[in-house]
Amino acid sequence: MNHATNFLLYALSIGALELVLGGRKLKSGRISPYFFNSGLFNTGESISNLATAYASTIKERFQPDVIFGPAYKGIPLATAVAQAIGGNIGYAFNRKEEKDHGEGGSIVGASLKGKNVLIVDDVMTTGTSSGEAVEIVKNAEGIPIGCVIAFDRQERGKTGDLSAVQEFEQNYRIPVRAAATLDDLISLMQSSPTEDRFSILPKILEYKQQYGVSL
Repeated sequence: MNHATNFLLYALSIGALELVLGGRKLKSGRISPYFFNSGLFNTGESISNLATAYASTIKERFQPDVIFGPAYKGIPLATAVAQAIGGNIGYAFNRKEEKDHGEGGSIVGASLKGKNVLIVDDVMTTGTSSGEAVEIVKNAEGIPIGCVIAFDRQERGKTGDLSAVQEFEQNYRIPVRAAATLDDLISLMQSSPTEDRFSILPKILEYKQQYGVSL
């Protein structure tokens, strides 16, 4: 069983990934048959499982010196992910407002200067917060090498044919990887059908057909 499947099974078990037979309305106005809520990774056990999923994804693709999490959701995430990876990997995050006393500055944690920096964020709905993180890293003279998120809906935006992830990659020229994707969820549901998964899978496939992006 791969790390994406393990992550999805855990997310389903705590309700962070919810299968919604009647659908749930998203900010986009679309009615989605599934919903991912990263805010439910809010215990020691759950954040540890989340960080392990990120760490597995990172080790497959990236060799960062520092993990950077944009404030505020990215702060505990960067800390937990660096701990999950272990060793001498650094972690850092930004303040919303620059401090004018003490050590000063807007970056807390490891120095980013001249370092390969990997950004971690929970999801990428529009790419705005992750894009701001790229600029923060560059302004601190770090080298942004990629971004890792928890779940990629692989869904195009309200305008255009690209997803938020694809737009981000196009705009910033750095790769994005997810601990799990919609395709991973579909594969899990097809290989391990339960009664609830069997009943909702056709709706998820229909939703993907309507709103999914070309990969």
